[in-house]
Amino acid sequence: MSPVFDCTTDTGRSEAVAKAAEGVRAGKLVVLPTDTLYGVGADAFSPEAVRSLLEAKGRGRDVPPPVLVPDSRTVDGLATDVPAYARALMEEFWPGPLTVVLRAQPSLAWDLGDTGGTVALRMPDHQVALELLAEVGPMAVSSANRHGHPSSRTVVEAASQLGPSVEFYLDGGPVAGGLASTIVDCTRDEPVVLRLGALSEAAVMGVVERSRADALELTGAETDAPTTSEQPESTES
Repeated sequence: MSPVFDCTTDTGRSEAVAKAAEGVRAGKLVVLPTDTLYGVGADAFSPEAVRSLLEAKGRGRDVPPPVLVPDSRTVDGLATDVPAYARALMEEFWPGPLTVVLRAQPSLAWDLGDTGGTVALRMPDHQVALELLAEVGPMAVSSANRHGHPSSRTVVEAASQLGPSVEFYLDGGPVAGGLASTIVDCTRDEPVVLRLGALSEAAVMGVVERSRADALELTGAETDAPTTSEQPESTES
């Protein structure tokens, strides 16, 4: 049985994250808690580790894993042509249960599977996950279960399905969410909800509409602003 590390205390979490980070850098798999479900993760830039992740889940290259990031600043290094509405969604819902599908930077040396030139990104709202991501950078992370089996809300459920294929298990207690993230395709002019999860479509589209209304209002304000030639002359000496 692979070791299980208690992350429910500050000391335990610090030690566990350090050991898990070492494992991720060595190409090993780690089960970690997130705000939605438990995930199984690997170094996103290690093709061998990503392949091991897919094999552990019993999943093919046709279902590439999403990538978890430590903060929104990471996005521009991984994706290109990020639309304004996508940035508004990230600002509103990150960290949290929103995954955005964007066009991947073509120069990146990674192999997540058959992505079609896209990448699915999310910033989780969980201290253990964020601390690990801060140590190792972007990680390919999928739900910690065998393909076609129930998702895991506890580390025991994850271990019962993935067993020794995972090097480290980080136990953060039962996850509070229990629903997968909502996935939104942001590669087009209009967003498309690919999977409903913890966020409703109404919540997503509400942010998109507000961001566009704000942009129009700003554009209108700039258009209505008087030019230099229209400014009244000063009577002060």
